[in-house]
Amino acid sequence: MTERRVLTGAEFGQVIHEFEHTAFRLELQPAYLEPEEAGMLAAFLRGEPEPPDSVPELRQWFDRIAQHAQQGKRVERVRVQDDPPTDYQRFERWLDPWNVGAGEVMRYLTRQKAHEIALLPAAGSTDWWLLDSSRLILMHFDSNHRRVRNELVTDPAVVVQACMWRDLAVHHSVLASGQNAAV
Repeated sequence: MTERRVLTGAEFGQVIHEFEHTAFRLELQPAYLEPEEAGMLAAFLRGEPEPPDSVPELRQWFDRIAQHAQQGKRVERVRVQDDPPTDYQRFERWLDPWNVGAGEVMRYLTRQKAHEIALLPAAGSTDWWLLDSSRLILMHFDSNHRRVRNELVTDPAVVVQACMWRDLAVHHSVLASGQNAAV
């Protein structure tokens, strides 16, 4: 049975961790306006970065990723970024050691390269999580980079297309510094 439904914030927080083997995120936004990151982002931009694990929501994320990794599950993302990166994208790269330390595989692809390999504009401008290559969570953002809606999709044609975009993005991306090719 195919499903397409909007998830509440609480449902998103639950569904994102309901996978058996793999969770993959494609990030396409130049910035994200996430309330729990505002103070930390401002401090980073002032040159006074605070450890991200001091933010409860991020600490919970790192803990959940570590649990998934200990269970043999793989969490991976490809971030399509500008060259040079936006301020927010520089902030994301600064966060990499905590994400990687928790067990997440972080990869990068320039926006120009994404166009050269035809990932863009084909993949659109909506971020998503692909869970076990069978469920997709579309993440919709407004023009101010605020997430406004999360949508669960299980339509096989949509999911298979996301799998192809994932494979293309992973094949052409590079690992974040500090990771080796064996991940």
